[in-house]
Amino acid sequence: MSVNPWIITAVILVIAIAVLAFLYYKGSKMQKQQAEQKSKLVDAAQQATILVIDKKRMPLIDSGLPQAVLDQTPKRARRAKVPVVKAKIGPKVMSLIADEDVYDLIPVKAEVKAMISGIYITSINNFRKAPVPEPEKKGFVAKIRKKADKAQENIDAAKVKQEKAKKDRKKK
Repeated sequence: MSVNPWIITAVILVIAIAVLAFLYYKGSKMQKQQAEQKSKLVDAAQQATILVIDKKRMPLIDSGLPQAVLDQTPKRARRAKVPVVKAKIGPKVMSLIADEDVYDLIPVKAEVKAMISGIYITSINNFRKAPVPEPEKKGFVAKIRKKADKAQENIDAAKVKQEKAKKDRKKK
């Protein structure tokens, strides 16, 4: 009994079309859910002034977020790296999760006015960098010049002492 190759091809094609249709349906349903969740986040967001201490991408487990957040996330998502921002909000230092689009815009060691929904930073309104003095970059010649200036100051101070000692001797 031989099976016609056209029949096998047709069966595979029907199965592939059914799988693609299922994935399309599931994807559109997930997009609607995501849009709904995004609108809820925006509605619940509040503006807050935060001082950003540190930011980095790290696994959710090591992020320092509350245990309740870790318990609610699926196990497969706990190892995924998320953009975590450690910030001071009022007197409290908290770990927050930033939106992917906003994460790159957040300056470190700066005061930021941000829209926060729970522990999620949704957007940044404006920011003001904290004054941090830049260390001077010194080249070889600058280092030698500085040493020479110090040496010259020491020589000048010694000459002043000698002249003062001479004047004291003349007065006696």
